[in-house]
Amino acid sequence: MTPRRQNRASARVALGGSMGALSLLLLFLSGVFPFATYALPAAAGVALMPVVVEIGYRWALAVYGGISILGLLFAPDKEAALLFVFFLGYYPIIKARIERLSSRLLQWLCKLGLLNVAIALVYFIMVRLLGLTAVIEEFGQMGTGLIAGLWVLANVTGVVYDIALTRVISMYVHWFRPRFLKRLG
Repeated sequence: MTPRRQNRASARVALGGSMGALSLLLLFLSGVFPFATYALPAAAGVALMPVVVEIGYRWALAVYGGISILGLLFAPDKEAALLFVFFLGYYPIIKARIERLSSRLLQWLCKLGLLNVAIALVYFIMVRLLGLTAVIEEFGQMGTGLIAGLWVLANVTGVVYDIALTRVISMYVHWFRPRFLKRLG
């Protein structure tokens, strides 16, 4: 292997490892800051965007897979880990692929459909597989109107998250990358 190729491979591993470590740290912090159960896994997913841009889709999925396994095993807040695994971790990676669809309506239907399936899966797993019955009791006390309101709020938040991701990706590619990464070659 030539030195240039070896440096490129080392850079890939270093970037993937660094962004993976940052994502995992953010998942661990969900145990320290319980009010950030949704924000920290979202930030952990955003940390994977440089891996997609600099190294590629497959590398980003590999890093996501490693973080997912470690997060499920070791993150103190299992809800945050599940949210990362079932939506917030891979969504920033596949967002560009969804946006290749020809119709804007079809893009948004896919994005919101994915979000709603992910929400249902996370709470199904929490209740049925992990036995977190407190979730059922909490929802039982809320009533159907409040649950429906939370579901709508989750969808609105998903749209805002998608728009924010678009802007963060744009800022990374058009501002951060030319200023700071051009020196690295």
